[in-house]
Amino acid sequence: MTKAEIAVIGGSGLYRLFDDGEERETLSLATPYGPPSGPIRIGTVGGRRVAFLARHGENHALAPHRIPYRANIWALAELGVRAVVTSSAVGGLSDRARPGRFVVPDQLIDRTSGRPDSFFDGADVQHLAAAEPFDPGLREAAVAALTGLGEDPVPEGTSVVIQGPRFSTRAESAWFRAAGADIVNMTQYPEAVLAAELGMGLATLSFVTDTDAGTIAGDTADAADAALVLERMAQAGPRIRAAIAATVAAVPAGYRPRTLIPVDAVQRVLAAPVATGGAR
Repeated sequence: MTKAEIAVIGGSGLYRLFDDGEERETLSLATPYGPPSGPIRIGTVGGRRVAFLARHGENHALAPHRIPYRANIWALAELGVRAVVTSSAVGGLSDRARPGRFVVPDQLIDRTSGRPDSFFDGADVQHLAAAEPFDPGLREAAVAALTGLGEDPVPEGTSVVIQGPRFSTRAESAWFRAAGADIVNMTQYPEAVLAAELGMGLATLSFVTDTDAGTIAGDTADAADAALVLERMAQAGPRIRAAIAATVAAVPAGYRPRTLIPVDAVQRVLAAPVATGGAR
């Protein structure tokens, strides 16, 4: 099977990654957790071999709470991926997380519900050390890559992950802000911890599209709605693609992520039989 050590998961507005001539192969994989969000496309970005998966599907057909996170992460691990770079549209909560700016979060607060968020929910119990949910080495590479492009990224921050598909109420937005959060989104959990469970490092490039339910001063001019988010992601498309390419290029040669779950336990997960009715 085709292998790739680096993967990109595209968020809202990023459903294709490769330019003409860069894509080499398209894979449809079956997993023990059902099919991934869509086909995995193998190609070249930033001079590196990359596996690309559109988180919401290639036609944005999957709402945040319906994304098959375990299937997505398992499929990438099956391909030999060790470093995962993701993109996501986020709402800005803090003064520094202004619309139009990138944030590379180092922390998250989970406010989702009912999402399968572990590969170890059976008899093989493993406890993930999640104090640093995003990989520090990949985060450092992402911040350096963004800075090298002339961006002014927020180099760390706390991300609140809500269930979706609705946006926050004003009371919720104020609550998140009071808790010290910088950004809010719907997809960064459980993606980051699932990757960590299977021995992959993950960093996310969060592009601020809006001010969630409005600023602390009550200005709602940039408050979130679906049309605004997609419009601003489309406008920022070239910047986001450049940021991804630069971050992929900055992944150290021979990169190896943290080992947070015993290797033999990870291998047992990857050896699980795939669901019936799909290609592998």
